[in-house]
Amino acid sequence: MAGGLVALLDDVALIARAAASSMDDIGAAAARASAKAAGVVVDDAAVTPQYVRGLTPERELPIIRRIALGSLRNKLLIILPVILLLSQFADFLLTPILMLGGAYLAFEGAEKVWAKVSGHGHGHEDGPKDEGTIVSGAIRTDLILSAEIMVISLNEVADQPFWSRLVILVVVGVAITVLVYGAVGLIVKMDDVGLTLAERPSAGVARFGRGLVNAMPKLLTFLTVVGTAAMLWVGGHILLVGTDELGFHGLYAVVHHLEEAVHGVAGIGGVLGWLVNTLCSAVVGLVVGAVVVLVVTLVRSRRTPSRPGH
Repeated sequence: MAGGLVALLDDVALIARAAASSMDDIGAAAARASAKAAGVVVDDAAVTPQYVRGLTPERELPIIRRIALGSLRNKLLIILPVILLLSQFADFLLTPILMLGGAYLAFEGAEKVWAKVSGHGHGHEDGPKDEGTIVSGAIRTDLILSAEIMVISLNEVADQPFWSRLVILVVVGVAITVLVYGAVGLIVKMDDVGLTLAERPSAGVARFGRGLVNAMPKLLTFLTVVGTAAMLWVGGHILLVGTDELGFHGLYAVVHHLEEAVHGVAGIGGVLGWLVNTLCSAVVGLVVGAVVVLVVTLVRSRRTPSRPGH
């Protein structure tokens, strides 16, 4: 009886050690996958603050919370089941689907650029903003960025068993959502932190607080610009890589050749290579986005009946 109990305890200990080792492997794989997707995470964090710009302070965090929950639903309830099923049974569809998302991102970025250049921005942006419209637009954009994050992460753990892939991608999806929207929440509330510090009796602390308050409008303007650029370069990069994976190597080969030409520069070759790739991706995104904007504008104009006198 005692011997049987000892054997049982040995088995339990062995299972526990195996489970701990498995969790360590999953944690390491999740960290590796998250690091690979870090570039898109930065883009996601840069895009989001523009959606709460111009809102009253009390509306900022509730909207970010709604967008974060929508992002989590995107990752876990839509993207994760789809990419796992496709990777298991029809992995050849992943690239075309991702490219459609890239074209949509490029369209959104190019539309914002056109609105800024032409001065024909959407009139509702100057008036009170509808939270439902803001949240739905942000979640649509997040769907594309989240899809790229999850597909990049999937590619990093493609050699893992199905259930390990599932757990790893759930961990990545939750961790990245918390990281991105936690950072966004901190960014948009920094002016409130500044106001609190500005009321402190210490002259140095108060001066720092006033500096934060004065800097926040400039930071949000900068992030809006970065967010628009991110839509273009992420969308363009998805299209560049996608065409190469589908067998059309010409365009990607040109970009790769330009990257290689600057990689040899001592000390800054890696940075220059990244800049070249990013710039070329943004150009591709802007061109494709402009074409889509033109097509969408023509379709909308045909569907909208002309008013008398116009």
